[in-house]
Amino acid sequence: MNTETMKRVHRLQTIIHLFESQVKRRWRTREIAERLGINEDTANKYLNELQLTGLLPLTKEGLYWFLPEGAVIPRLQLSLSYPEAVGLYLAGRLLAQTRDERNWHLTMALHKLVEALPAPVREQQETIAALLLTEDRDREDVSAIFLALACGWVQHRRLRLVYEPPRKSRFETLFDPYLLEPSAIGRTIYVLGYSHTVQALRTLKLERIRHAELTSETFVPNPSFKAEELLQRAWGVMYGDEEPVRVRLHFSSQVVKRVRETRWHPSQEIRLTRDGCEWTALIGDLVEIEPWVRGWGADCVVLEPEELRLRVISHVQRACQNYGLQPAPLSTHEPGRLNADLFRRPARPEEAEMKERKE
Repeated sequence: MNTETMKRVHRLQTIIHLFESQVKRRWRTREIAERLGINEDTANKYLNELQLTGLLPLTKEGLYWFLPEGAVIPRLQLSLSYPEAVGLYLAGRLLAQTRDERNWHLTMALHKLVEALPAPVREQQETIAALLLTEDRDREDVSAIFLALACGWVQHRRLRLVYEPPRKSRFETLFDPYLLEPSAIGRTIYVLGYSHTVQALRTLKLERIRHAELTSETFVPNPSFKAEELLQRAWGVMYGDEEPVRVRLHFSSQVVKRVRETRWHPSQEIRLTRDGCEWTALIGDLVEIEPWVRGWGADCVVLEPEELRLRVISHVQRACQNYGLQPAPLSTHEPGRLNADLFRRPARPEEAEMKERKE
């Protein structure tokens, strides 16, 4: 965890401790700033964030911040068995590995998780914290955007977003966040919800959101939105708007064991063949599964749908061109039979001339 993030987490915890230790006291922003050794603007920002995120149920009257009578400060109190504690630790590790950007809210959550672990596990706190909380100063900080998304989702608050798709111009839209979903495939977090610009459900990628702010409007999620049904047919998070597509792949005998080790999709079926196995699943969108298919290289052949098959063929042809190889012409796939011409280097002019002379 970099120095700035450590300072931020420490300051927030200090503010929480001040209000915990003196529940009935009223604090001026200036007093908080003096305690932390920061300016009043920064202290005010921290207090507002603690109030907005629910970490401190603060109220402000005039110049004073205080906890209303009967207010309860949220605490993470867990009673965990060793397997449960290790399970949460592994979940935290996975979360840390899938973050491609800085996000102090997740850092704070992981820090609290480490503190809540049973004593035998917590004794390794320094090692665990170092693994969980490692951050790169050069990565983009999406903390403010994540704050808006998280609060909008939990509180059913409408958001105003600026979004920049990969191959289109950025645009602004009002957005109702229905669900936040992590993706190990894309190493990111997606938000699923209703876009008022297109008046339809959309899936947005966290890194492509350039700005996000909470509005004063609330929303009621569409009762027809069934997250479990959408994600059941999704590959990762991309579920598509059309009917699920049947994807059928042939894997060579070299990778059958690896393919069978993992449940890649809830609908998958695997049938062993003479020279490998045939993998079938119903997928809602082909966008995310294509890189996965390509990652198997020559050990995976797309049998259907034709759209995915042609995409992979096009990718292989471009790769051949990049390496100066001559791809074989399109032909009917025969699993188990190697086409020797697929990666054959094209003949040089002098070689072709010598061949003609011999003939």
